Amino acid sequence: MEKIGFGIIGCGVISGTHRKAIETVEMAELVACCDIIEDKARAWAEEAGLGGNYHRDLEDMLARDDIQAVCVCTPSGMHSEHAIMAAQAGKHILCEKPLDVTLRKIDDMIAAAERNDVKLAGVFQRRTYESTRRVREAVRTGKLGKLVLGDCYQKYFRSHEYYASGDWRATWELDGGGALMNQGVHGIDLIMHLMGPVKRVSAYCRRLVRNIAVEDTAVAVVEYENGALGVIEGTTSVTPGSGCEVQISGDDGTIGLSGDTITTWKIPGAEEETGEAETEGTASDPTALAATGHVAHVQDLCQAIVEDREPAIPGREARRAVELIKAIYKSSREGGATVELPLSYVDDGPGID
Repeated sequence: MEKIGFGIIGCGVISGTHRKAIETVEMAELVACCDIIEDKARAWAEEAGLGGNYHRDLEDMLARDDIQAVCVCTPSGMHSEHAIMAAQAGKHILCEKPLDVTLRKIDDMIAAAERNDVKLAGVFQRRTYESTRRVREAVRTGKLGKLVLGDCYQKYFRSHEYYASGDWRATWELDGGGALMNQGVHGIDLIMHLMGPVKRVSAYCRRLVRNIAVEDTAVAVVEYENGALGVIEGTTSVTPGSGCEVQISGDDGTIGLSGDTITTWKIPGAEEETGEAETEGTASDPTALAATGHVAHVQDLCQAIVEDREPAIPGREARRAVELIKAIYKSSREGGATVELPLSYVDDGPGID
């Protein structure tokens, strides 16, 4: 089978994880990279063994016939711009989380992908874990009975140096928010993947520790469409960071997840092995991300291209987490008022003033 050529857009920290994933997938081949800082692109290409296959101009890379798909690894607020350029060039897209930082820009990139008949896939690697699959199957088949609570706690540590490492970080324009939009978006997508869509939310977002423009701590109470309630917490201001923990309870049982490990499986009449919870590598260090989930995403996009089907996480599915975060921000701006979903574009604002 002829391999699918990939280009990397943006040579920052997360691009290395995409590189490892592409190199792991037999159907994929890393062809070139692009970054507006030419020296950065050159160094990245040399390290990846690409020789002179690097670009400063994105249009030049997108004009290559040996590239059929791209990974968008630029700052979050630039995802839509770069994805639309890729779509117009006929390239399929694997876009890092979040798809972008406003609903309007996300809808623009979804429309561009549909208009140009290319695949648009979002990155939420927690969905690819075997533990997630098992928990989702238990919920969907009614093993927990009537769902009552669905909680997600994301307690991360990010230093002052982390926020100072890039001028786009912790800005509303390019990061789209803080503890929720950057780190917490993963757990927010996960809890909805397991529990279903959210109907309404009431929330508070605060800057409690870090000297940044965006929130470093947020707490929300949600009501799911199925009637269950839940709590979502997100922070980057606690020491030590402990990562993402999920607990789902019904009137027949409770299941808990810590990272990629099932830590609680209390269902009467059912036995299930659980593991010992381990602190996630990225709880305190964003560079400690394993490529396993990204391998699954690259593999899935390649198969979606060959089979002409939707990716496992198409753009409209990846959009949901951003919409909920925007609803949380709107509630916080309004003093914890209840916000109903779906949102309109006029609600597409920051979380704190």
